[in-house]
Amino acid sequence: MLEKREAHLQKKMADELKKAKEFTRQKNKRAALQCLKRRKMYEAQADTLANQQLRLYDQKLLLEGAKATAETVGAMKSTAAALKVMQKETKVEDIDKTMDEINEQTENMRQIQEALGQPMGAAAEIDEDELDLELEELEAEDLDEMLMEPAAEQGEPALELPSVPQRTEAQTEDEELEALQAEMAL
Repeated sequence: MLEKREAHLQKKMADELKKAKEFTRQKNKRAALQCLKRRKMYEAQADTLANQQLRLYDQKLLLEGAKATAETVGAMKSTAAALKVMQKETKVEDIDKTMDEINEQTENMRQIQEALGQPMGAAAEIDEDELDLELEELEAEDLDEMLMEPAAEQGEPALELPSVPQRTEAQTEDEELEALQAEMAL
């Protein structure tokens, strides 16, 4: 309704301005001033209507915000009530009992897995201590063989080292790059 009223006032303001221009062309200054005064009054009414519309819009936003807040608070209350019910149903003793059962089942599974991992048949008859002694004997024999080998002749290196390429002054950077690329391709 306010928007319709404002549109009507806008139309009247346009009409008064049109009339004022006609009276100005006719050199009727008094009538043109009267039209401009009425136009100003219509403008004041239009401003009042615009302010009222703004206040109503502000109130609408305030109501929408209040409704959203009320819904949020209601949801929070529902959540709090549901949590209370759940906490009443869940007791610390029940949790402790459940955790003990889980730990007991875990221990049972560990024992079962250990039992399944035990060697059977011929593998069960092997003595671990006997194997350790045999391993120590093998290691001692290997050490003796290494100590008894004849030393390498003097003047000849025991290991063959790769040769280091010699650089000549005539090599250019391009040749060095090509040589490097060829080495990397190997």
